Amino acid sequence: MVHVEYSPMYTHAPTSATAKENGAYYTPLPVAESLVRFAVRTPEDRLLDPACGDGRFIALHVNSVGVERDVSAARKACERAPNAKVHRGDFFQWAESTNERFDCAAGNPPFIRYQRFAGETRERALRFCQGLGVSFSGLTSSWAPFLVAAAALLRQGGRLAFVVPASIGHAPHAAPLIEYLVGHFNRVRVVAVRKKLFPHLSEDCWILLADGFGGATEHIEFVQVDCFHGFEDRLAHDSYKPVPVRAWRDKWRSRLRPYLLDDTARSLYLNAAQSRSSVRLGEIASVGIGYVTGDNSFFHLRPSEIERWEVPTNFVHPTVRNSRLLPSEVLHPKTIKDWWQSDQPAFLLRIPKRANLPSAVQSYLNSTRGEKARHAYKCRSRKPWYSVPDVQVPTFFLTYMSGAMPSLVRNDAAATCTNALHAVHLNNDRDADRLLQSWRSPYLKLSCEIEGHPLGGGMLKLEPKEAARLLIPPARPLPFGPEAEIYDAITTLRSWRHYD
Repeated sequence: MVHVEYSPMYTHAPTSATAKENGAYYTPLPVAESLVRFAVRTPEDRLLDPACGDGRFIALHVNSVGVERDVSAARKACERAPNAKVHRGDFFQWAESTNERFDCAAGNPPFIRYQRFAGETRERALRFCQGLGVSFSGLTSSWAPFLVAAAALLRQGGRLAFVVPASIGHAPHAAPLIEYLVGHFNRVRVVAVRKKLFPHLSEDCWILLADGFGGATEHIEFVQVDCFHGFEDRLAHDSYKPVPVRAWRDKWRSRLRPYLLDDTARSLYLNAAQSRSSVRLGEIASVGIGYVTGDNSFFHLRPSEIERWEVPTNFVHPTVRNSRLLPSEVLHPKTIKDWWQSDQPAFLLRIPKRANLPSAVQSYLNSTRGEKARHAYKCRSRKPWYSVPDVQVPTFFLTYMSGAMPSLVRNDAAATCTNALHAVHLNNDRDADRLLQSWRSPYLKLSCEIEGHPLGGGMLKLEPKEAARLLIPPARPLPFGPEAEIYDAITTLRSWRHYD
């Protein structure tokens, strides 16, 4: 018999949507089988899958309950798992009202980023977790609240076994989740899997296991495996790297990613960071993003357009629109001249708020392009619409997405930049040479890997706060150990983000 519950409070559950929109990428069956084997200890155990999709987890155990928003997926789950009970609707809404409790929970929560994890569902999820003492920011992705809510529905001694994004190793929203887990389970294990569980996705996935709900632990069990094949034996095996919660929290800012390195490499990095002659980038500079125009095609002019509209040159400013325009190390005035001669759209229409507008500028603003631009979201929400805010001339440009490592380019041309780059403003210009020299240091390269985070496709991303944490070592070699160890550590972390 197929058990499907359609309650009035779920009547507004969405109709079938694309897997990408719902963050639904179904788990390979061998992985699902391994997680269910870890979670279920007896035939009587009650299993919960809070986002059951097509039912491949709940089909593996007869005493199961699944929750699924998508109509089509819920129907498939009922067909695949005829002995399970399937609730169609929002999991957090169901979790708020249910009196059911479970011996274990397993599954693959939706990996919905905060931009799409919005509206009533997000508000309900954050409120539910807040009631459990877990505070997520508005930038959290969906998977972390899913796991907190699932854990809260366990009986004493209960277990979790989930596929999670590898961002559990670095994302800020992973920290409240892990804090909750170590405060409510006797054992918390994170299995880092280097080769992709989902080969067709850019998203890397790891495994999260927790046992003994109602307890607590002072360390996280961290396990590294190269691929899924053969890793099942290590789910319950006692071989793991103990990560003290206090060290995870205080020394590594609630990040597990540094524990992909061996103890020697981590110690060398910490020694360098604690050296009196080392500083963080945020101690000698401020790091922020560049300006946002609202309509780049209108505000970024070619020299030929400047001449055709007769825009005075004091109303245009050279700009770096993206990292592809950057030379290595230094942006010289000659490069700006080359852009002009090659008619590049690399000149920002820069109009101060209270400027007296020449007739030529007014004509351009009132053109067909101008009429279109003024209705763009960013433009219509500012006054006057044509004055682009936050136009600054930084000391350096810093790329925030990179392959091998970010590029740091000194701004000798007094150009500005868009939000496709970070703008670095030194507190003291005398530090400029030191910063450029340090950028070649292996410690700095390792710092980019530790403080930044993988984005997918081999890319490394640096948010402004992460860039501010970059370690700037002294120009002279540090005495803590052979640099070969540091280069090996760089190679290790690049391999984990699939940079070849």
